[in-house]
Amino acid sequence: MRRSESALSSLIRSVVVPMGYELVGVQYVQRGGGGGVLRVYIDHEKGITLDDCGAVSHQVSGVLDVEDPIPGHYDLEVSSPGLDRPLFEAAHFERFRGQRARIKLAAKLEGRRVFEGPIAGVDGERVLLTVEGETRAFDLAAIESARLVPEF
Repeated sequence: MRRSESALSSLIRSVVVPMGYELVGVQYVQRGGGGGVLRVYIDHEKGITLDDCGAVSHQVSGVLDVEDPIPGHYDLEVSSPGLDRPLFEAAHFERFRGQRARIKLAAKLEGRRVFEGPIAGVDGERVLLTVEGETRAFDLAAIESARLVPEF
């Protein structure tokens, strides 16, 4: 998980926020055959439409073309966070306290990397998750990815 905002996230935030959107997070995923995918997650209190994604994609693409922060070819994807919203920082976990989340650790802990349960809160740089009836603490730095688990 990110500890401090990267230069890439900061650059994208400088475009997204003035447009009236929340920048939920930025992910860059390298693909095996070369190139990668830059995913930008945006949100708004009224929700996100396809037109919103298109407008943000157009503006972000222009800034990325000028600044050129990523070498080589990549695809830009702009989307809403969806029901299985990714959680990137401590504030996200605090905001969704009580909701179920699935976290994937960068390295195994007690023989496993994936843990799921209600978010019990945040303690400094540690996420508290209730797993199998027990509150567990996970260092933010040890979390590879985290998402809300939609409940229907």
